[in-house]
Amino acid sequence: MDKCSVDTLLEARWIIPVETEGVLTEHAIAINNGLIEAILPSNEANSRYYSSNHIKLNNHAVIPGLINLHTHAAMTLMRGMADDLSLMSWLKNYIWPTESKYVDHGFVRDGTMLACAEMLKGGITCFNDMYFFPQTTADVALECGIRAGIGLVVIDMLSAYASDADDYIDKGLAVRDHYSQRPLLTFCLAPHAPYSVNDQTLTKIMVLAEQLQLPVHMHLHETGDEIKNNLTEHGIRPLTRLHQLGLVSPNLIAAHMIHLNDSEIELFHECGGHVAHCPSSNLKLASGIAPIEKLLRKGINIGIGTDGAASNNRLDMFSEMRLTALLAKGVSHNAEIVTSHQALQMATLNSAKAMGLDHITGSLSPGKAADITAVDFSSLSLSPCFDPISHLVYVAGREQVSHVWVHGRLLLDEGKLTTLDETAIMQQVKYWQQHLVS
Repeated sequence: MDKCSVDTLLEARWIIPVETEGVLTEHAIAINNGLIEAILPSNEANSRYYSSNHIKLNNHAVIPGLINLHTHAAMTLMRGMADDLSLMSWLKNYIWPTESKYVDHGFVRDGTMLACAEMLKGGITCFNDMYFFPQTTADVALECGIRAGIGLVVIDMLSAYASDADDYIDKGLAVRDHYSQRPLLTFCLAPHAPYSVNDQTLTKIMVLAEQLQLPVHMHLHETGDEIKNNLTEHGIRPLTRLHQLGLVSPNLIAAHMIHLNDSEIELFHECGGHVAHCPSSNLKLASGIAPIEKLLRKGINIGIGTDGAASNNRLDMFSEMRLTALLAKGVSHNAEIVTSHQALQMATLNSAKAMGLDHITGSLSPGKAADITAVDFSSLSLSPCFDPISHLVYVAGREQVSHVWVHGRLLLDEGKLTTLDETAIMQQVKYWQQHLVS
């Protein structure tokens, strides 16, 4: 029988599909036209397929590309600029004034380029963004080759990008229309938060989300002050307010979700929303710890995000997976909550589900996009290995990521970026650092 030619034949010591809990040993992935054509034992793959690009990773675990469910990519240029502050002090006294003075197309381009480089080197193949100048973010994502959910940001604040809420919405929808045929890009409406967007605008967003079948991505129940102020201004808690406005639905990706009572968890479960859990940012801003055990017991879908590098300060999904598992265990006093497989699933398939992309990415399965990350287990610090999934969450770090593919395209090869010039990126970073310091 003649062999079938494929674009890439990838063999690995372990392949972890995520959709099922097992680990495949000595298997191969056949990749063609950007998609996974087959996953099968290596001996069968070698007898069935031929590729001029035959890669053997004998000491590696191959996983679905990690998905960063909540971030602000361009804010990477503000990494470490204002640390050790509470959220509102950080925003009002440092971030918002800096943004009003410096954020433009150039800032967003260079900040997003830096973020994409960091994310790709850390095994992230898709990110869900929320920031000004979303067209620029889309352009950079396409240039890099990374998959991206582009948030069409809306906020009741004048900026260099838009003058008012309607202007934000109109410009955002124009971006969506312009890039609607680009398969690596998806879009969501992104009202910043209940405290920064009024009811009239939120109602308009709800209608547009239903009409256009777009997800809604926003910060929600992030701090105790957010709850307190919403009670003062509206007489109800933020989640109840959003529910009354029709925004709590299977289309909602709620970032943070820390300060929740039992009735709110029940409401969120009934409405089918998704949580973007950001443990490092939550801790660093002293916002609190999300009730992950209670959310899981209700069957609520939880993905993981880094938040922006201005508040984290890393776009590191390996750190977030580990912290997700450890925090949940420590708070619940239950070592069995958030297993390593669950943590990996949160960082891949669950996040894809929240973005409406689980039919495309998030797991290794024939017919899905070849969004793949390889992790090198050959170092002393990863030895011995009894369970590769446990090792990915509790031992491995982003420095062990060796290869990354997005839609079958190799974007990281032996730790080196193939579409981005790191030296040029660093030159632009130095330029912005000098401006921001001044």
